[in-house]
Amino acid sequence: MRKRLSLQDYAAGIRSGNRVILSQAITLAESTLDSDRELASLLVQEVLPMTGNSLRIGITGVPGVGKSTFIEAFGKMLLDQGKKVAVLAVDPTSQLSKGSILGDKTRMELLATDKRAFIRPSPSGHTLGGVSARTREAMLLCEAAGFDVILVETVGVGQSETAVKNMVDFFLLLMLAGAGDELQGIKKGIMEMADALVIHKVDGDNLDPAKKAKSNYQNAFHLFPHPEKNWSPKVLLASSLTGMGLEKVWDLIVEYEQKMKDSTFWEANRAGQRINWMEDQIQDLLGQAFLRNEKVKKMLESEKAKVKSGELHPGVLAQRLVDLFLAQGEKR
Repeated sequence: MRKRLSLQDYAAGIRSGNRVILSQAITLAESTLDSDRELASLLVQEVLPMTGNSLRIGITGVPGVGKSTFIEAFGKMLLDQGKKVAVLAVDPTSQLSKGSILGDKTRMELLATDKRAFIRPSPSGHTLGGVSARTREAMLLCEAAGFDVILVETVGVGQSETAVKNMVDFFLLLMLAGAGDELQGIKKGIMEMADALVIHKVDGDNLDPAKKAKSNYQNAFHLFPHPEKNWSPKVLLASSLTGMGLEKVWDLIVEYEQKMKDSTFWEANRAGQRINWMEDQIQDLLGQAFLRNEKVKKMLESEKAKVKSGELHPGVLAQRLVDLFLAQGEKR
């Protein structure tokens, strides 16, 4: 069993950009052990002054759209421009086996072997939108380690992407052309959240269908304005195979960053995200305390069979359990 480092050793390693210690620190943040979680929180607090200077980009899209391929090509382009890039790639967790493939490093082989880049695959667990519960901590640790751009890849299996939207500065949606009615499968919610849409795999015979899809998507975006930040989402064409359009995607992101920083939106958005993070943490901690409570566990075990059989309404038992938990707090 690997010996756990001290808080000072973790912090010093991260400050120096040590990728091995960074990986160990993220593992610490992902641990379910109370002692690990406490140390991880102290570590994030310790390096907090070194965070906040990176550009955080969320990337999502349906399976098969080529998210990993795009991220590798896009990341390599940024490395060539002198950027240090971290990729937090969230793998889907099986609802049956509870396992996760964690294959992003094999799908981004060139990026994974470049010392200027850092790739961290994490299991999504059961969190909203397939985003690892500790992705926020991992993002801050990567920022403290000196990475300029943080790319957060989500599962993209039709779940709500609100979670990733609430932790990044720019939200990028990847789509394909020629896969039927492009607008048919687009949910209003994800279109409203996207700051830009990239039609991917635009090479070979796919150029003409992509141009048509671009017009359709751009028209659809007019239905979802972003008045609070005065930004009209753009639709771009790109190919990771040829490199076409990748620089335009980056230029658009830089334009967005500058425009938001020139207004009050940038810092207001990050401030709101920090509050959301705190509220999520409160719910998480309360949930853990609730499920660990001995009286709650005893009632749950004894009454669960009635819920299974249909004799007892799930909501009734849930309320009884909560009332029991709260009553113990009032007696203290």
